[in-house]
Amino acid sequence: MSDRNDRSNRAPLGVFDSGLGGLTVVRAIREALPDEDIVYLGDTARVPYGTKGAATVVKYALGCARHLVGRGVKAIVIACNTVSAVAPDRLRIELDLPVLGVIEPGARAAVEATRSGRIGVLATAATVASGAYPRAVSAISTRAETIGQAAPLLVPLAEEGWLDGEVPRLAVRRYLEPLAAARVDVVVLGCTHYPLLRAVIEREARDLIGPDVRIVDSAHATASDVRAFLDARGLLQGARTTKARVDLLVTDMPKAFADVASRFLGGAAESVEQIDL
Repeated sequence: MSDRNDRSNRAPLGVFDSGLGGLTVVRAIREALPDEDIVYLGDTARVPYGTKGAATVVKYALGCARHLVGRGVKAIVIACNTVSAVAPDRLRIELDLPVLGVIEPGARAAVEATRSGRIGVLATAATVASGAYPRAVSAISTRAETIGQAAPLLVPLAEEGWLDGEVPRLAVRRYLEPLAAARVDVVVLGCTHYPLLRAVIEREARDLIGPDVRIVDSAHATASDVRAFLDARGLLQGARTTKARVDLLVTDMPKAFADVASRFLGGAAESVEQIDL
């Protein structure tokens, strides 16, 4: 193996999202690839992305991705459904680096989970408007139908740590009612923030749709894709004797981010660095 390839193997993975939701993807990647160093960027100054237009999302995504390229990452994982819906092709054109998203893995997991062929997707308004999930599902199965439901209030609830009680319950119920009326049997959490609210989403979905409803979180499917991708290209970090690093970067409020990040990473956030894009 050349020295250049060895350096590529040892380079970190870059992961970014508009805020803390992408940490659900980081946690899954750490479980699947415990030897990989990760640089995570949460664009907390401009969260949420899901209420913004596609051109703005692409501009923000390019800023995040270019910063990660400057940190020497070997591949970029878009841990944001909104960005994955509108920006991957542009990022691949602009950057000389592999770029992976979260929508295709989530779509595959949903198709595997459904029995009726009717798949509900809770997502941001931008992701729903993009039609990315219906396209991804149709590419996998022409028999499956996708029903999208925008759930914009769930992002600020997740960011504020308001994860239980009447307010999130009523908001979740309101968003799930159209999916229940459409007789879906799978609900995809089409935003990486939404797993923070998984408990209340699961309870309300079972009450409205039935006890056999399946909730799909694309984070673990994405982690499997990342592993397969790196392995196929000879970019996997080999076994190591030192603990893999997770460097956390944010564009605003590092202390508040660190307090929440520790809960969702399953361990203390070692440090959070504030950057300017």
